[in-house]
Amino acid sequence: MMLEKLGEILRRTTDKIANAIFLDKDLVDSIIKDLQRALIEADVNLLLVKQISEKIRKAALDERIKGIEKKEHIIKLLHDELTSILGEYKPLKLKKGQNRIMFLGLYGAGKTTAVARLGNYYAKRGHKVALVGLDVHRPAAAEQLKQLSEKNKLQYFVDLQEKNPVKLWESFSKELKEYDLVLVDTAGRHTLDKDLIEEIKVLNKTIDPTETILVMPADIGQAAKKQTQEFLQALGISGVIITRMDSTAKGGGALTACAEAKAPVYFITTGEKINDLEEFNPKSFLSRLLGMGDLETLMEKIRSVTDESKTKKIQENLEEGKLTLEDVIEQVKSMSTLGGFEKIKGMIPGFSSAKIPENLLDNQ
Repeated sequence: MMLEKLGEILRRTTDKIANAIFLDKDLVDSIIKDLQRALIEADVNLLLVKQISEKIRKAALDERIKGIEKKEHIIKLLHDELTSILGEYKPLKLKKGQNRIMFLGLYGAGKTTAVARLGNYYAKRGHKVALVGLDVHRPAAAEQLKQLSEKNKLQYFVDLQEKNPVKLWESFSKELKEYDLVLVDTAGRHTLDKDLIEEIKVLNKTIDPTETILVMPADIGQAAKKQTQEFLQALGISGVIITRMDSTAKGGGALTACAEAKAPVYFITTGEKINDLEEFNPKSFLSRLLGMGDLETLMEKIRSVTDESKTKKIQENLEEGKLTLEDVIEQVKSMSTLGGFEKIKGMIPGFSSAKIPENLLDNQ
């Protein structure tokens, strides 16, 4: 589970505060020590950790605030401070007319997969989506995009022979006019070198994207700040997708680093499946870490794996008393793509610590 250890320690910290009879100096020191350890292990910047610690200590030892009011004040302060270091909630908003989103990122970030995931995300929401492969340097990139598109029934445009990305774009431009959302996979490199910057600048001028998204893995931690700033300065980016949030304890570093660099995180990926993509909302994310659930994201996930026409038919059958075994099987199949109860229980208030078999839905 993403940042599971951080979530456990934060829950214990808030419980300590809420259940304390007196908030004396020893208890405050213990709480702050636990909090510091959790944030540092999540790779949050040390300066931010120090700032939060000082604010919590000052509030806890403030003699002007008494009893229950003080405990509520400290818990709210902790919640507000953690929310602030995760950055501002700024969702990706599509404009009227055609939206063209260009994806940037270094090798190994999961950029091509992120293109397919975002395409699937918006296709499920009724958009006419096209995926375009302009990474002509990594031999497997176009083939990977082709396979992901075919597997998930997405329209794609690739050419395995052409090695000029501008010519590729121009060869597809007439057909692409039919789509309201065009997602463009561009080349990566091991580093942001001059050749990559020049190629992307030329593509940017040719494509004229409505959004430019940087894709980076969560396991780079605090290095995310430097990488984000480099891409911002060299090419300009409108937002970030952070991948592999399920597989690292350093995700807190990547999230807070993007917030420091003033680059909004649009989405995070939380697993290997095509639907393991979710919009990043700092308040909802923190709510899940604190064990308070995140029903809004859960509902979004359910919508993302459910075919609207099939759902409407099942609803009609249910209302008419004609629900069949096939209808039930269809719904279970859709839910199983969420990854089982172990993955979704943290989104249900009160279920985060429940011991439920990890593959409960997968075994149906």
